[in-house]
Amino acid sequence: MGRSQETVGKKEKEKKKAKKKQDKEEKKQERKANNSKGKSLEDMMAYIDEYGNISSTPPDPRKKVVINHEDIQLGAAKREDDGVPAIRTGKVSFFNESKGYGFIIDQNTRESIFVHANGLQTQIKENDIVTFETERGPKGLVAINVKKTK
Repeated sequence: MGRSQETVGKKEKEKKKAKKKQDKEEKKQERKANNSKGKSLEDMMAYIDEYGNISSTPPDPRKKVVINHEDIQLGAAKREDDGVPAIRTGKVSFFNESKGYGFIIDQNTRESIFVHANGLQTQIKENDIVTFETERGPKGLVAINVKKTK
């Protein structure tokens, strides 16, 4: 008599395969039962209440707020003037004529402001008192229209 060709390992593999197939069939039946296709539009609608939360019920029309379209601001808010005058005065703390740049210390705010030779109206050197305007540069404030006063 010959031995059976099936071993314990083969039987376990076949059991696992059958179990996997049965699980797959159960999941398929569950998906069919819970299918969302064919639902009405009302079942799929979602609303947002006055607090910004998602809800399945429509909002109360008595709590509706009317907003004037002209009051809606598009883009970034305008910066308020921070009290710094348009024309400032300061003292040149450093200026390299060969490289064409330097720094001015503002008399009011005591901040160091970069100045380039392109922003000069008159020639300046270290310790000169100057008047200037500022604009925003890529790395901070830049002095422009720099004029020597004394």
